[in-house]
Amino acid sequence: METEPLLQGAGGSWGVYGADEESRRSDSSGPRSSGSRQSSGSTGGQLDDLCLQQAAVFIEDAIQYRTINHRVDSQSLKLYRWYYSRACQRFLSTTIFVILILAFFEKPSSLSLTSDLRFRHVIWEPSCGLMEGIEAVCLLLFMVDVIIKSYLIGWEEFRKTKWLIAYTLVLAVSTTDWMVSMGLFCEERVRVRRILRPFFLLQNSSLMKKTLKCLRQTLPQIASVMLLLALHLLLFTMIAMLLFARAQNSKENKEWKTYFQNVPTSLTSLLVLLTTANNPDVMIPAYSKNRGYALFFITFSIIGTYLLMNLLTAIIYNQFRGYLLSSVQTSIVRRCLGIRCAFEVLCCGHTTKAGRRGSLRMMVSTSTVLQVLQKVTMSPLHKQEIIKQAKAFTHDCVTAEQFRILFDELQKESMREHPLKPEYRSSFLQKVQTLLCHRNTDYVGNLMVTVHLICIFVALVLDADKPVSERDGFFSEVVNGSFVLYYLLEMALKIFALGIKGYCSYKSNLFDGLLTLILLILQLSSLVAYGFPHPGWNPDLHGLLTLWETVRLANMLIVFRFLRIIPNIKLMALVAGSLLDLIKNLRAFAGILVVAYYVFAIVGVVLFKDKIPAPNNSTNSSLHTDVASPENATLRCGTYEQLEYWPNNFNDFAAALVTLWDLMVVNNWQVFLDVFSRYASPWSKLYFVAWWLVSAVIWVNLFMALILENFIHKWDRSYHMSFSDQESEYQMSVQDMFRDDLEEPTEEELLERLRQHPHLHLLKGPI
Repeated sequence: METEPLLQGAGGSWGVYGADEESRRSDSSGPRSSGSRQSSGSTGGQLDDLCLQQAAVFIEDAIQYRTINHRVDSQSLKLYRWYYSRACQRFLSTTIFVILILAFFEKPSSLSLTSDLRFRHVIWEPSCGLMEGIEAVCLLLFMVDVIIKSYLIGWEEFRKTKWLIAYTLVLAVSTTDWMVSMGLFCEERVRVRRILRPFFLLQNSSLMKKTLKCLRQTLPQIASVMLLLALHLLLFTMIAMLLFARAQNSKENKEWKTYFQNVPTSLTSLLVLLTTANNPDVMIPAYSKNRGYALFFITFSIIGTYLLMNLLTAIIYNQFRGYLLSSVQTSIVRRCLGIRCAFEVLCCGHTTKAGRRGSLRMMVSTSTVLQVLQKVTMSPLHKQEIIKQAKAFTHDCVTAEQFRILFDELQKESMREHPLKPEYRSSFLQKVQTLLCHRNTDYVGNLMVTVHLICIFVALVLDADKPVSERDGFFSEVVNGSFVLYYLLEMALKIFALGIKGYCSYKSNLFDGLLTLILLILQLSSLVAYGFPHPGWNPDLHGLLTLWETVRLANMLIVFRFLRIIPNIKLMALVAGSLLDLIKNLRAFAGILVVAYYVFAIVGVVLFKDKIPAPNNSTNSSLHTDVASPENATLRCGTYEQLEYWPNNFNDFAAALVTLWDLMVVNNWQVFLDVFSRYASPWSKLYFVAWWLVSAVIWVNLFMALILENFIHKWDRSYHMSFSDQESEYQMSVQDMFRDDLEEPTEEELLERLRQHPHLHLLKGPI
């Protein structure tokens, strides 16, 4: 450990100590004294490159909400910046993607045209060693990844980081399982490493890790409601078995025989009723005998479905929001800590009197700040604004508070401003430009699109019952051609008013323009192939597409073009904006669902592969037979076989994913409970109930809570936006959602955390 500070201010101010003495000395061309450093700093000279590099890395850590507890010597910083570069992180993400998609190609392969048990024919099965070779390369890259991470943070930090320790253990287990698989020539049924693969996705996303931690902390509150829900199920199960007991007359036993024959069947029936999937089927046999039995099922649904399930949603929203707010607060602390650490590293020893006691204040020269900003990798818009503010300082020195305020720009809402409109000298052209830029022009365009859509709807109604040979394409072709000419005129006028750059800066304009050009190409190709339309126009096929296929494609594009009205309707725009923000900024929550899907799909393939036998008449010729076949007529109504759910199975990974989706929707999920309990085991219901809890109960409610938070934030913001803000494109991050509830750490808290840095020691002398 060095005993000489890298940066030492006058009068025993803060000093910065690095962790690797030899590395720092090797970067220097000669001995560096604290006196010379102070002198150069006080005259606004250049700091050495190591200090600038350290400050730049700390600022990048702050921008990305990364921890600053990593090595700070020159070689380590170069490795650190390379590791977190966009190219390296994309390569790592690609590796994770590759190892995850291996499940589609490994045995049992998903490379078949259909997953239907009657017609499934695998096109290609990989030979032993092919997929395993790709997996081995991915595992080697992950080993390099964990080695680099462990080196950068050091052994002491590694022992404190549970995710890195788990990363190492998962790699060890996966490598061992891979060697066992190769030793058995890929014939083993269970491969543990497949279930562990989603961990690589989890550990690579800090927000996913925070989400998972918050979810784990929310589970006790969720468990309390789930316990109440279980008591509700058990109580009504006992009442149902007493109420619908077996009667002496076999004709009156339909309710008992179908839904309440024993405890497992009764529990399953009421659990499915809780999701409304078998309502009103479950009550019909009893209700047909006595209308009073309906009170039992109505009471059960009111308490369970409408009270307890909604209470569960409220608890998930409240508790998870609190824990997520705490995690986001940690991210804000990381940002403040990174910025303050960069300032301490850059501190030049500028001293000015502050206060009546003549205490010393630490300063950084403006030129040094500008030097560092040139090295920092960040958004060009943010960098430009921060540099502009730094140059605006009247003095040549920047205090810690001013340095922090500089980087408040990072927390500002990301607004994309549009280019300036072209200026015309002619007063007439200026008036035309003003008219075209008015909102009413957009309303006229929306009205025209609506009229066009009505015309298409009328044509569809008139031709609905006519065969293709009797249709008249004159009306549709004339209408589409006329409106396409209008769309071209509208696009040209917008380009005139906004300029080509201004026109392209609006995503709605790009969307309209692209569809307009495609429609124009379709109309021109139709004219070239079939000539000009006339009454009774219905030509034969001349080109790649028939006339009616061309018209149908054009009509579908016009329907999509109708979406342009969304930004002009405030509430609709808020809903659409909330959905876009969820897609852009809340990918981590979708990632948690991907992990759940992956794990349950792999487990489902292991447990239920080939459990459901294919029907005896599974021939290719039966693919086009009518559903109401004589064989199906003998099957019990509502079963897997009678409904022909043959494509829904766990015979390969892709089929398992689709089956899990159908189960998450919970429509007719009792069909899957029944068929797998018959062909696999009655205990298989535990698997499906667990998936229902994870997906339909926890994750869907969690996602609903986040949609509410996002929408409420946008709704509140919409009433405080100026017109110019509404014209700009606003993108919201997770931090923006909770910004009003976040608190920045105090200076004492930041300095105390800096003292605890394992590789950069800051010592304070007497003032």
